[in-house]
Amino acid sequence: MTPSGEPDTANGARRGRARRHRVRAGGRGAPLPLLVPALLGLAFLVLPPAALLVRAPWRDMPEQLTSPEVWQALRLSLVCASAATAVSLVIGVPLAWLLARVEFRGRGLVRALVTLPLVLPPVVGGVALLSALGRNGTVGTWLDAWFGVTLPFTTAGVVVAEAFVAMPFLVISVEGTLRAADPRFEEAATTLGASRFTAFRRVTLPLIAPGIAAGAVLAWARALGEFGATITFAGNFPGRTQTMPLAVYLALQSDPEAAIALSLVLLAVSIAVLAGLRDRWMTAG
Repeated sequence: MTPSGEPDTANGARRGRARRHRVRAGGRGAPLPLLVPALLGLAFLVLPPAALLVRAPWRDMPEQLTSPEVWQALRLSLVCASAATAVSLVIGVPLAWLLARVEFRGRGLVRALVTLPLVLPPVVGGVALLSALGRNGTVGTWLDAWFGVTLPFTTAGVVVAEAFVAMPFLVISVEGTLRAADPRFEEAATTLGASRFTAFRRVTLPLIAPGIAAGAVLAWARALGEFGATITFAGNFPGRTQTMPLAVYLALQSDPEAAIALSLVLLAVSIAVLAGLRDRWMTAG
């Protein structure tokens, strides 16, 4: 207070600035018991990819990456990952809308089942696919008898295995975007006479397009790197089911330098995916 009894605004402002300065200064520092394990965690995550760059056979890289087997595996990986992403978009976006917009009994259980492939060991996922879609599987028997369709150990089987493990990434991303979007726009469209599907197609889809794009990129990257479910359900046949991760695994047993070269290709794809999602994953605030 001033002698006249009025508030001392100047002193209050100075104290506020000093307090904010102390908060900012404290935020910049890091206690040693937290800093050391944080740096160890950073090193643990960064050193393995960095070791690939150090151990890479740069002189022989053009020869390693231009062999017909590598291009065959790379082409198959790109085609199958893109097809798996398309399948995930066609059936995953409606599923995400159902989980986000429709109230029904057992929705929590359905959401848990949708995210199950995220925590399920990939080899177990492959065994589950064989049990369901194999020639003697629960559904595969009817597919073979009625339509003559056999999925295991085929290129279509690779797409199915990759879609099984990749689609949850898309569903989670799109569902989160739908929950953040204001549903009143859809309600306004239906009030004006649009059907629910028209409102979804003309109003909701443009609103959630960034979330769909991010989910599709994540699903595509996950499908490109899929190994366990693919080798279990589709096998490892060059030119038919051998994708890049399977080629890396095969090369590691006979030619480690070739395995490192192939791994660098997948590493470059992963970095490109992170760069494409930089606004979502690489910025703060």
